[in-house]
Amino acid sequence: MATKSKGKIGVLIEEHFDGTEFRRFNEYFPQQGYEVEYISHLWGNKELHFGSNPENDKIEYHITVGTEVNNVNPADYKGIICIGAYAMDRLRYQVNVKKGEKNQAPAVVFLRKVAATQHVKIGTICHSLWLLCADTDLIKGKKVTCAHNIICDVENAGADVVYEGEQTAELVIDGNLITGKHPGMVEEFMKVFVEEIEKSSHRKPDLAATV
Repeated sequence: MATKSKGKIGVLIEEHFDGTEFRRFNEYFPQQGYEVEYISHLWGNKELHFGSNPENDKIEYHITVGTEVNNVNPADYKGIICIGAYAMDRLRYQVNVKKGEKNQAPAVVFLRKVAATQHVKIGTICHSLWLLCADTDLIKGKKVTCAHNIICDVENAGADVVYEGEQTAELVIDGNLITGKHPGMVEEFMKVFVEEIEKSSHRKPDLAATV
């Protein structure tokens, strides 16, 4: 008998995504009862095809995505994850820009909506915190961790990078934001991401104050 889904975890993705995270997301989250749905900006296409970061000159993983980020409601998800490697840098791209205007890339606009939606978790690993750097309002003052390569970007965006000695921390939780250092800790990241989702699911709704 099929087990009832606990809900959906959306994963933002583009070309050059991390293969290790992709493989483990597809295995682990369904095992915990969650559907995984991949989301991207499709540029007016019905669907787009993306490949993982090449390893030893081989692209091991491929995916066809048909869910347009402009058309999704954050409230339909338990959590949104930005997959690692260079995919999130591609999702920051804007065709036209104006001096002084905040980034209007569809994925960035979507993350603003996610951040404003109560109890929806946001997760990043490694380089994927780049996407949140596109709007300092998403990250300013937040305690985070990331790959050493992008520390300067993250700190320049106003985040508080957590260090453990001469390394960045493996994993950091700050409210609804869960950040991981690199794909080597994807197991811990997924476990904690699910735990944080389920803490919110079990929390009693706030009662309205009475006079």
